[in-house]
Amino acid sequence: MKRSTLYSGAAAAMLAAAALTGCATGPSSADLDREVLAVMKASFRDQGIAKADRLNQDPGQSACSSDKPLSEAVAASIMADARATLKWPAGGQYIGDWREGEKLAQNGRGMTWTDRSTDTASNGGNCYNCHQLSKAEISFGTIGPSLYQYGRNRGVSDPASPSSRAIVEYTWMKIFNGKTYNACSNMPRFGHLGLLDEKQMSHVMALLLDPKSPVNQP
Repeated sequence: MKRSTLYSGAAAAMLAAAALTGCATGPSSADLDREVLAVMKASFRDQGIAKADRLNQDPGQSACSSDKPLSEAVAASIMADARATLKWPAGGQYIGDWREGEKLAQNGRGMTWTDRSTDTASNGGNCYNCHQLSKAEISFGTIGPSLYQYGRNRGVSDPASPSSRAIVEYTWMKIFNGKTYNACSNMPRFGHLGLLDEKQMSHVMALLLDPKSPVNQP
């Protein structure tokens, strides 16, 4: 959750109010942050499985939503922390069924207050919301880069071959926690936050890397 995006409107309103009342000195940035955060927290409540603690930022989120440029040292620390929590798939089973991966890519459900539990079985990956993946899907977002021909462009003819090991592991890391390679990645941390389980992530891996997947068709 980006504080700069969520809080900018409220902060602007507070500054305007201060100007109208003739304040010689406006509130400090820290004061505004505290006041806006209080307004935000007062606007949400626990309901179902959706809890208000989702508003709490971890150190990485806080650093990336700051108006101050991220230093190389802080970025390196965020990525190191992300890699420290990385979990590899049991038995080295990286690649699942691309057909199931396509279903997950199309599915935007999960983790909402109307869901009955935090069980990931019914969750989707919502991949098309941010990425192009195949030629057949004409409705997709552009927040993230196009993933069309992802495996093909990286020379993956067999995801199980030793020559593909590096790109397979890299892809798993990005899906598990995008901050492993980009401190301020906007990508959901599917594995780290338990949004998808290992089997579901393996299906998304297959969608991206299996040569038979529509993602890798010319």
